[in-house]
Amino acid sequence: MIVTLIVICEIGFWVLLAAGLAVRYLLRMPRAGLAILLLEPLLEVVLLVVTALDLKNGAEPSWKHGLAALYIGYTVGHGHRTITWLDGHAAHRIGGGPPPVKPPRHGMARARHEGRVWLGTAVAALVATALLQIAVRYVDDPSRTGSLYDWMYVSWRAAGIHGLIALSYAVFPKREPDREARSSALPARDPQHVPDLLVRHPREDEEQIGEPVEVRRRQ
Repeated sequence: MIVTLIVICEIGFWVLLAAGLAVRYLLRMPRAGLAILLLEPLLEVVLLVVTALDLKNGAEPSWKHGLAALYIGYTVGHGHRTITWLDGHAAHRIGGGPPPVKPPRHGMARARHEGRVWLGTAVAALVATALLQIAVRYVDDPSRTGSLYDWMYVSWRAAGIHGLIALSYAVFPKREPDREARSSALPARDPQHVPDLLVRHPREDEEQIGEPVEVRRRQ
């Protein structure tokens, strides 16, 4: 039942997101679209309540309850960023707004961006751990809560791996391509824009060789 509910919540997340963006930009009803988008957290509340009731009714704590905690944590940590990203693209493609700002690709700006994304993963791990700790205390039976502790380890292992990847952008920042090298490339279709210094001028002897025979005889 828990797994089925997780699937339903995931499908419902994207259905509500698509409906909210369609109402907001296609039907030109921004308030109604925003109201639909604000219904997203209710899915996680329903999943949390059903999971708690399942444990209360004597269900054996298992990977299903751990997966539910991780799903809720991910939604809390990355749900807002996902909605904001899709809303920006919908505003541009459907609503005629400006194109969304792309994240930086080079240098420390890219490292800071990756760090902010990792903070979402850290928040997800914290939320999942808090929910799992509540479940552990609620069950209050160490012989039955081993799988819940395993999911805590999974959540922080994922956060640790993501943190190392984000840190690599700060330790080994991706260098921006040299602007001079890019500007010195000869455009194949617009030769009139080639700088004069990059054009090889013919030498005097080459000019003389290229002159007509009659002109050379007169000289």
